[in-house]
Amino acid sequence: MDADNKQVWRLIPLLEAPGQVQMAIDCWLLEQHILGHPSSLRFYTWSPPAISLGYHQREYPAYWQGIIWQGEKLELVRRPTGGRAVLHQGDLTYGVVTSRLNGSRIQMYEKICEFLIQGWRSLDVELHYGTAGRGYIHNPNCFGTATSADLVTVDNCKLIGSAQLRRGKAILQHGSIRLQPNAELFATVFGAESFTSVQFTQNLTRETIIAALVAAAIDCFGIQLILQPLSEDEWKQILAKK
Repeated sequence: MDADNKQVWRLIPLLEAPGQVQMAIDCWLLEQHILGHPSSLRFYTWSPPAISLGYHQREYPAYWQGIIWQGEKLELVRRPTGGRAVLHQGDLTYGVVTSRLNGSRIQMYEKICEFLIQGWRSLDVELHYGTAGRGYIHNPNCFGTATSADLVTVDNCKLIGSAQLRRGKAILQHGSIRLQPNAELFATVFGAESFTSVQFTQNLTRETIIAALVAAAIDCFGIQLILQPLSEDEWKQILAKK
């Protein structure tokens, strides 16, 4: 704690990497936090593009294993969190690791989502929770329906889908923010399913969005954020887990 009694969280700079590496980082951050390391916030992108499967998701189309897009194979990556498949292309993923929240699983989920709602509101984008019922479990596509766990725009277009993993009091929550999805690739993966992309009223760069979300996190969680890239030694530990 500093003189202002604010918790210090680690902010990891924007990182572009393959999906298996990104999931290894999230798992490593959770493990380190359990061992006493600070809470963390990070934003990242998937390169090459990938489909992430929920931890318990066993059924998905067989052809997903052979999709080629722009000369590269679309990777299939297993997340440590639950939920359904997410196509990671043209999106921005956030990751929060902390044990500083109290309440039920849903209450903690919503406490983390507060910074997303507030950050996007500062960019003149109002978000609320979706309303789809449990029928979504028959849809392998996370963005095919918007449940009460998802954040949608005023015209009910889903912008953010998130998932959570708990280990005792420690939480990993990460989620995909769909910014510039490719309609053709989406159709290739999910078939004829309707595709609706969020239309923003202003030109929002990834840097502008991250800055707004970082500011909102500082306010919502009442924290200080210290920018700290992953060290060479930390990378060795992470890559050993892939």
